[in-house]
Amino acid sequence: MSESTRDPELTTYRDVQISPDFSELRRRFRRFVFPMTALFLVWYFVYVLLADYAHGFMSHKIGGNITVALLFGLGQFVSTFAITMIYVRWADRRIDPDAEKLRHQIEGAPQ
Repeated sequence: MSESTRDPELTTYRDVQISPDFSELRRRFRRFVFPMTALFLVWYFVYVLLADYAHGFMSHKIGGNITVALLFGLGQFVSTFAITMIYVRWADRRIDPDAEKLRHQIEGAPQ
């Protein structure tokens, strides 16, 4: 297929995909997301393993009917919301401005 018969939008997308700006954006995204995901998965599996193999520890009462297991379970919800809030704030500062520039480059709109 010659250059003149190719879809110009596909060329634009490919140009952006191989650009250093896109590579940097993808690298920055992965440097945040992969470690955060790994951290959360470790935290989650520790909770599951403790619940399965450390019954004595997890059933220890903290106060009233509140047990260590209940606090860990609630901690899962809290950490999920915390990670989401951290990601949104981080993406607003570190990803969105550069992604917006790339979007304008693809759409041909003024920056």
